[in-house]
Amino acid sequence: MEHSNKYIFVYSLVMVVLVAVSLTIVAVQLKPAQDDNIRIEKMQNILSSVNVPVAEIPKKQVIDVYNKYVKTAFAVNVNGDVTETDAEKVFKLEMANELKKEPSQRQLPVFVAVLDNGDSAYIVPLRGKGLWGAIWGYLSFKTDFNTVTGCMFDHKSETPGLGAEINQPWFQKPFAGKKIFDDQGRLVSVGVVKKGHPKDDTHDVDAISGGTITSKGVQKMIKDNLDGYQAYFKKHLKQ
Repeated sequence: MEHSNKYIFVYSLVMVVLVAVSLTIVAVQLKPAQDDNIRIEKMQNILSSVNVPVAEIPKKQVIDVYNKYVKTAFAVNVNGDVTETDAEKVFKLEMANELKKEPSQRQLPVFVAVLDNGDSAYIVPLRGKGLWGAIWGYLSFKTDFNTVTGCMFDHKSETPGLGAEINQPWFQKPFAGKKIFDDQGRLVSVGVVKKGHPKDDTHDVDAISGGTITSKGVQKMIKDNLDGYQAYFKKHLKQ
């Protein structure tokens, strides 16, 4: 039986509407679970930056472990002033969004963890660009606001076996113990350089062989993001 063009048009329109409504309902139903997953992943990343072995923590326990270690959070501006002390509001701040604002308008998150040995660590988020897309991470510091406690990095689409290695422990571990200020109190950050630098170098780590652009992206990301925090750090800097 042949159908008129009008019938086909109406039928197609109804089907499109039904599919759209169905997809919307599914998306709305899944959103709480998706939001929870994003929240938990962020907690895992923050914990990784202070060397908490998150791979050993069951997903359902991540929130409790996060609350055990991360005791407070606040946001600062580029002048080093604290602008927000509500930890939940600070947690919701995203570096990708803050970096789109004018520097004077940015709220830069700081998370404070108390480690098993009783030491405190100050954690800041990072956001930058690699070879093929976004890269991000967290960098933590001792209470001298100079010495790196640990870090974590991840990426969206870097080359497997090359730039994608930024999320591997062998690349991240050497950052621990590096310093971001020189003896004159200048922010020099952490360099990601080709092998051959002195072993006792306090500011550089090895780049990824074959992943030069991503390595330089990590270096630039760290320096650019720390620029926003340096006024706050210098207020508390202990040489």
